Amino acid sequence: MSKRREVERRLRALGEIKDILKAMKNLSLMEVRKLTRFVSTQHRVVESIESAAEDFLGFYPHFLVEAEKRRNVCLLIGSERGFCGDFNEALLSALGANLHGTLQGEVTLVVVGRRLSAKLADHPRIAAHLDGPCVVEEVGPVLVRLMETINGLRTEQGPLYPLRLTVYHHTADERVVGISTFQPFKQFKGKGTCFSHPPRLNLSQASFLAELAEQYLFHHIHGLFYGSLMAENLQRLQHMDNAIQSIEKESTQLFQKCNTLRQEEITEEIETIMLSAEALKKI
Repeated sequence: MSKRREVERRLRALGEIKDILKAMKNLSLMEVRKLTRFVSTQHRVVESIESAAEDFLGFYPHFLVEAEKRRNVCLLIGSERGFCGDFNEALLSALGANLHGTLQGEVTLVVVGRRLSAKLADHPRIAAHLDGPCVVEEVGPVLVRLMETINGLRTEQGPLYPLRLTVYHHTADERVVGISTFQPFKQFKGKGTCFSHPPRLNLSQASFLAELAEQYLFHHIHGLFYGSLMAENLQRLQHMDNAIQSIEKESTQLFQKCNTLRQEEITEEIETIMLSAEALKKI
């Protein structure tokens, strides 16, 4: 009897775990659906900023003069929660390969996400650890703190664009680690313009470009955060599916074992009754 009860307790525990995993899976599915809308909208915002920058720099290309020395800042967008497979390990692998490859000179790291921060707690190049978003509504506040950190690093150098920002992030479409390097509007260097008159500004040209570059960086990274959060939730969905399937498989085996033990108990009870009946006949 004790063996069957132990199996039944195990079955109940697995059932409770399965219910929790299903709830987590449903939450991730809801986030993926919300993020699908946000990603496309953010892409259009970035395109409109690029269009304004191309118009401006077509008339004032001298603002894209390269700084003699730039400080390399690497931003790693990790996960705040677990149950997402090798999400953070893939970022560390890409960073390790790049630090010994294309990145040269001084490199400063900014890490987003507690799970990733825990793996880099003692890294000598860390400039800041930031909590990451768990849901799409938390992306905005995280980005505000991130921009404050980046502006602090930029202020240390002095020039207009003293930083070369490289972002390590997961992409929702390809399920791989993307590496995006930001030198605002460098792609428009040397391009002409299709307009006959320069844009009319209410700010000085330098101030306008500085603020436009900040908005461009803010909204572009916004899109990367959305893509990373979607990839995280997609990996979590897969992780939850695999865990639920494993629990269902184990539950089936335990249920069969429970039935077998119950049959053995019934057989023992029948034998006991028959032996009792035989003993009564002999009295």
